Amino acid sequence: MKVPLACVFFFASTGLFAQSNIAIQERLGYPRTAKLLIIHADDLGMSHSENEASIAGFEKGVVNSGSIMVPCPWFPEIAAYSVAHPQVDLGLHFTLTSEWKLYRWGPVLPRTDVPSLVDSGGFLPNKCEVVAKAKVEEVEKELRAQVERAKQFGIDPTHFDTHMNSLLASVDLAKVYIKLGHDYQVPTLLNIFGKAAQRIALKNYISKRDVVPDKVFQAGVPNFNDGMKDYYTKVMKSLQPGLNVIVLHAAYDNPEMEAVTVDHPNYGAAWRQADIDFFTSNECKELLKAKEIQLVTWREIRDKLTRQNAEQDQRPVPAPESGRGLLKGTQP
Repeated sequence: MKVPLACVFFFASTGLFAQSNIAIQERLGYPRTAKLLIIHADDLGMSHSENEASIAGFEKGVVNSGSIMVPCPWFPEIAAYSVAHPQVDLGLHFTLTSEWKLYRWGPVLPRTDVPSLVDSGGFLPNKCEVVAKAKVEEVEKELRAQVERAKQFGIDPTHFDTHMNSLLASVDLAKVYIKLGHDYQVPTLLNIFGKAAQRIALKNYISKRDVVPDKVFQAGVPNFNDGMKDYYTKVMKSLQPGLNVIVLHAAYDNPEMEAVTVDHPNYGAAWRQADIDFFTSNECKELLKAKEIQLVTWREIRDKLTRQNAEQDQRPVPAPESGRGLLKGTQP
């Protein structure tokens, strides 16, 4: 998939904010030497194939977290699964873009309520135009609507993250993102890496309830070309003590997914099949044991850190300003 510069893919991003002198793993009750890992499936709700493969990852593999795209056509299916399986760690994949050529979706709110978020066809834009065109107040209104719709369907979100990293593409959007995490008392995935001035600007809005992973990994085009099994094996062998996140996109390489991702070999049907193949494999399970990797969930982080610290840190996130300095974002 060709992606604009505001949505640059990443291979590994490093946590940049030291919220405490105590390591994250110790704050969660693990020894300082613990290598914690969240194996996270993105894009649930996008298609039936995405839902089906991700569920297989939860039930037959080692995938232990996922995030749901509320505006998408297959949202009701994964919402029903969430209600029937409340132990599964599911958050919301805040969605402001609709990136496929022929498979599109719009906002949760009426288009007339958020005109700066839609293109000429009434869909969410197919790339990160949100940075240049979206009004921040409409972004917040739409994202709150996504949260409330998820709750209406019975979902208890364990965390928030951002589709195509739209909310990490500018400081103003990131402020909204952080604010929503604080308001709903759930952790947000903050895999931010940009210029030093931008990091400093955002550091002012990070509180004790926020958790920034030490490392976030996602395969890029060279990794897919060389083989996903090799990439993920190297990642897991390289994990260091701290909180690590692997972001994957599970789906089956079937006619539905081939039609959805037509003309997009990157992050397409074959790519997503390779993801689910690895994370349901015996090799992956054995590797976790051999490297003594401790799986943790966003729910654990939410309940042990985010919500326990919420009462201690009531610092509000100031309203977004007019300036929009770009961060070099990533696409989970």
